[in-house]
Amino acid sequence: MSTTLDPQPEPKTRRDRTHWLYIAVIVAVVAGVAVGLVAPGFGKDVGVLGTMFVNLIKMMIVPVIFCTIVLGIGSVRKAATVGKIGGLAFVYFLVMSTVALAIGLLVGNLLDPGSGMHLSEKAAGQGAQLAEKAHEAGGLMDFIQHIIPTTLFSALTDGNVLEALFLALLVGFALQAMGTAGEPILRGVEHLQKLVFKVLIMILWLAPIGAFGAIANVVGQTGWTAVTQLLTLMLAFYLTCAVFVFGVLGALLRLVSGVSIFKLVRYLAREYLLIFSTSSSESALPRLIAKMEHLGVERSTVGVVVPTGYSFNLDGTAIYLTMASLFIADAMGDPLSIGEQVSLLVFMIVASKGAAGVSGAGLATLAGGLQSHRPELLDGVGLIVGIDRFMSEARAVTNFSGNAVATLLVGSWTKTVDRAKIDAVLGGRDPFDELTMVDNHAAPVAVAAH
Repeated sequence: MSTTLDPQPEPKTRRDRTHWLYIAVIVAVVAGVAVGLVAPGFGKDVGVLGTMFVNLIKMMIVPVIFCTIVLGIGSVRKAATVGKIGGLAFVYFLVMSTVALAIGLLVGNLLDPGSGMHLSEKAAGQGAQLAEKAHEAGGLMDFIQHIIPTTLFSALTDGNVLEALFLALLVGFALQAMGTAGEPILRGVEHLQKLVFKVLIMILWLAPIGAFGAIANVVGQTGWTAVTQLLTLMLAFYLTCAVFVFGVLGALLRLVSGVSIFKLVRYLAREYLLIFSTSSSESALPRLIAKMEHLGVERSTVGVVVPTGYSFNLDGTAIYLTMASLFIADAMGDPLSIGEQVSLLVFMIVASKGAAGVSGAGLATLAGGLQSHRPELLDGVGLIVGIDRFMSEARAVTNFSGNAVATLLVGSWTKTVDRAKIDAVLGGRDPFDELTMVDNHAAPVAVAAH
């Protein structure tokens, strides 16, 4: 007598409906532009929607970073590995920021976009206020001092990314030292991470509303006047950022990691759309962490490089600072000498790190640099304010690209990347799970053996 076994039902595959979300974001951006042009007053009023959405994303950044770093470091067998990753990342950030500043100076000198332009008196007054904001941030040592939180839990509630990074490093190393006794805590953090990503996915469905408010607000405030008036500067800045990402970073990525920058950009396409619509690279930070882990970079590397890169690796901001400084000087008929340019470059290298946690850090650092070197040019910052929102998209996208590339480079140097996984993901054979943003097929957390 023969028996036949009933075939097992195939598990239901969840449909990825997130592509509708990003189509909705594009529609919302177009609608925002139309509303800003037709009804500027209403466009300004709905600007709060964009602010609220970005604030919701920022609310999730600290728990995402904390969980990622604790899991990453807690699962590494040797503490020296994490120190090596951090040291390499910091040196790389310093070098690339300097390169970006130098490229900005080179392009600014070649194009002279502000020559023959006369700034109006309406620009006066804004620069001094922004410079004051930059000086409130303090110097580099003040910045480092504020990395240490007031209390153990304030690091998780103040919203300071570097404080959260510092606490997560301590907790990660402590769990590493605990050995098997720390395994239940690591499991708990792993479950917490899944909860955090689930909340984040819920928030991301509000992206079209946030994009609509942000775009309608800026178009309602400036219309197209500011764009057309300073089109040369904007195009030069966008072009310079593109050359930096696809030329400098692309060549470095191909040489060190053997990865195509074009494939990486395609892999991160949704994050770029999110950044363009909100004008904030922070809005894509949690997704960058999740995607870099899925790409095959170890958690420890992602957890150290990405959060610190968001404060120390600001390539787009560096290009912006030097080009904007040259533009203002030329536009006011008082160009900077070569010596002043080099001196300003050195100042910006330090100041861009010190003002990293300040809202509007790019403008604030620009004003602070001009006040320190050429106070008579300070009033010219007012003209940049008019188009800063349009330039901030390229700035944010370049910063984001720089951190994605840095993660792969540091991972390659420290041998904490899975080459086969990278090829599979970028080749489209192992797609990112948009529904959970958590790699459920990752290797289980390993605890240091003692």
